[in-house]
Amino acid sequence: MFVTKKALPRRTFLRGLSATVALPLLDSMVPALTAVVNTAANPQRRLGFVYIPNGAIMDQWTPTTGDDFALPPILSPLEAVRNRLMVVTNVSRPGDDNDHAVSSAGWLSGAIAKETEGEDFQAGRTIDQIVAQQIGQDTPLLSLELATEDFTGYVGGCSPGYACAYVNTVSWASPSTPLPMEINPRVVFERMFGRAGTSAQRLARMRTNRSILDSITTDLDDLERGLGSRDRDRIDEYLQHVREIERRIQQTEARGLEDITIDAPIGVPASFDEHVELMFDLLALAYQSDLTRVSTFMMAREFSMRTYPQLGATEPHHAISHHGNKAEQIALHAKINAHHMGLFSRFVEKLRTTPDGDGSVLDHSLLFYGGGMSNGNAHSAHPLPLLAVGGPEGAGPRHVELAPYTPIGNLWVGVANQFGSRLESLGESTGRVDV
Repeated sequence: MFVTKKALPRRTFLRGLSATVALPLLDSMVPALTAVVNTAANPQRRLGFVYIPNGAIMDQWTPTTGDDFALPPILSPLEAVRNRLMVVTNVSRPGDDNDHAVSSAGWLSGAIAKETEGEDFQAGRTIDQIVAQQIGQDTPLLSLELATEDFTGYVGGCSPGYACAYVNTVSWASPSTPLPMEINPRVVFERMFGRAGTSAQRLARMRTNRSILDSITTDLDDLERGLGSRDRDRIDEYLQHVREIERRIQQTEARGLEDITIDAPIGVPASFDEHVELMFDLLALAYQSDLTRVSTFMMAREFSMRTYPQLGATEPHHAISHHGNKAEQIALHAKINAHHMGLFSRFVEKLRTTPDGDGSVLDHSLLFYGGGMSNGNAHSAHPLPLLAVGGPEGAGPRHVELAPYTPIGNLWVGVANQFGSRLESLGESTGRVDV
């Protein structure tokens, strides 16, 4: 018997003029007659965290007791993946100060933010960075930190007694090192594919309307020789996805092009929904091509003043979250919660339909979604809205009801252990929760 199947390394790139494009997993990356566990088809696990601000309407979030529950209104956009859904209730953020700043600072760190408006801020190393050190050492990007709102220009205190650093990110490399969250899809794209440069240079490139894919055609032609038809189709589909993302970014930049007179960030869509969807698409692409295995995404930041007129919410989100127990305001806040969930569900669906090894990217991912505040009206720290999606079909739905006021750090210790870390404590944790 003769086996002539062409084999490619998992970390295969197409390289062109100022461009490097990682490829998805192809059949040709799995050598013939090789056990899956010893090949690139042995899937890499991914871990992601999506943050929502200003609390949630918990009685429209929390399921009834037990598993196999009907999805509450806010969770209803996840119906298509209910068999991969886990809702975790009764986790609590540490500290006695119910404040927006400590909410975002304590969500992934399980730590109490130091009260200061100066540069001596201190929180705690976060679970995403702990796991990234464990599983991300052989990826081009250790982790991705994304957001849609930029408060980094603010100085002093963004909340009485607390530095702006606490609301600018949910990811901390160390107790004194907050990681910046990138809001510009163009910058994220260039981090992924190597198109560095100033805003002026990016604008000049955009005006030439050259896709980065145009410079890799020779490399692509060489690669496709000898590949099977399935691999050629998969490469075509993948590169179409890349080109579509770039096209959408270029379209965004082209709006109001003549009005650009200063060296300012470009590429951020005017529409919140478009912005969120584009960032999620970039995350999906990064996971698919194994550019990173760990991500955090602040869909919006604490104190978010964004309005949602399409939902009838013409007041800022922060103001609506202080609903004063008024039924109309509660209903608007629940609509915003559900809208955010709907945007997240589209990302989940994209991962579910993206092949990865012997399954999909979602099969090999664990995505946590929630926030560091419960009742926005009271800024309460318990019980926090928290759910997870991912893993193989049939893993859910599950409703994990922990003991009241379980420190969220206990959960993150358990998650770190699942990903191979020997972490024993995090922040104000008192033990470990395995889910």
